[in-house]
Amino acid sequence: MTVFLRRFLSDRGAVCTELVLVVPLVLLLALLAVQFALFWHASHVAQFAAQRALAAARVEDGSAAGGQDQARHSLAALGSQVLTAPSVTVSRSATQTTVRVDGTVMRVVPVPGLVLHASGTASGPTERITIPTGARP
Repeated sequence: MTVFLRRFLSDRGAVCTELVLVVPLVLLLALLAVQFALFWHASHVAQFAAQRALAAARVEDGSAAGGQDQARHSLAALGSQVLTAPSVTVSRSATQTTVRVDGTVMRVVPVPGLVLHASGTASGPTERITIPTGARP
């Protein structure tokens, strides 16, 4: 009976069992770190595209369509894989131009319900020629 108790209480196979339990958790944590790094990168790509679109749309002869084209060109050059299904919204008035770029971050971790969205917004005054008050033409 002593031999049976020694075998039952021994540590044989403990390392294998620990590896089976720990390695998947470590891999999941590593993939989550990569997922959130991709979220951070996609947010920067969206912000960059919004700033480039603002620069194109706010000039005196610019238009909202020109800003959208510039944003789509920037997204294609930088983040076509990271920022999926992007949408670009440009609103241009006589005094203010605003650009918003939204999209879904590429998934690395196959966790149901983990869908991350990244966005970038840029806003600035619309360039226009003005005459100072009190000045003579």
